[in-house]
Amino acid sequence: MLKAVRLEMLADTPMAYIESLQAACRQTQTQWQERAATMSGAGSITVVADAGTDGSPLCGLMRVVHKHPQDAGTPLQAMLISVYVAPEHRGLGVADDLLGEACTAAQLELGAASLELGVHEDNVRAQAFYARHGFEETGNSRPFPQDPSKAELVMKRALS
Repeated sequence: MLKAVRLEMLADTPMAYIESLQAACRQTQTQWQERAATMSGAGSITVVADAGTDGSPLCGLMRVVHKHPQDAGTPLQAMLISVYVAPEHRGLGVADDLLGEACTAAQLELGAASLELGVHEDNVRAQAFYARHGFEETGNSRPFPQDPSKAELVMKRALS
């Protein structure tokens, strides 16, 4: 299931992820199994929304991980990665619910004092969404891995 979901995510919104669809398609079954094993474990939590029945389709997911490396002299930090809401569930509050759960998990389960994320400079809809939820631009950016001529803006929110 992970492979199918990841490929759907990459095909639907390629600028939202640092991995390309082509790179994901080249992975072996063993690599997908290794990836699935790390989705939830020490320092990693995946929050999933589905229709609430056994075998129901995925509505969306968000993954929170410990930030590596940590900024020296600051409280523990986490990063929000692999954000996805299926097209038919967008605009229905799924992302709001998932983000609330992701923030809670980062604070209570990972012990993080802040949550950081990267968002493509052209993804103004995502930037506005995160700003509505208390994330602020840090002023930092990094080259976007799939297109270094573009930037990934760093946004951060305190968790308390």
